[in-house]
Amino acid sequence: MNEPQNVNNYDGPVFNAAVSGAQFAWNNDTVTQNQQNNSAVAPGFEALAKLVTDLLRQLPQAGLADQDREDADSAAREVLATITQPEPPEPGRLRRAIATLKGALAPVATGVVAGTAVGAQEWARTAIEHLTGIV
Repeated sequence: MNEPQNVNNYDGPVFNAAVSGAQFAWNNDTVTQNQQNNSAVAPGFEALAKLVTDLLRQLPQAGLADQDREDADSAAREVLATITQPEPPEPGRLRRAIATLKGALAPVATGVVAGTAVGAQEWARTAIEHLTGIV
């Protein structure tokens, strides 16, 4: 005799793992969400935090392929995580994240990828210049 299968019907989002810092809207016609992560930036890294935060805001218009944009986003968030942790930033971790970020922006800066925003090539070139020599 066959055992009946367990069937679960959910009327909403289901999370099967820990979810921290996430925001989602479900079954809405329109939604406005804001989130502030007010982590203290390590002394001396305030300009980098501002640069990377601005970069994250402008990244969707850079014209990168989805995977490249995700890599740049992940690297930028790694930079911010590194400079906002309670202990002093680990230079190697920060250097790797910045190198990944610069590498993701390079196709836009060199004109290999045409950005969707006016001035995307100059924006990417300037961002790379500012990221160079930080650590």
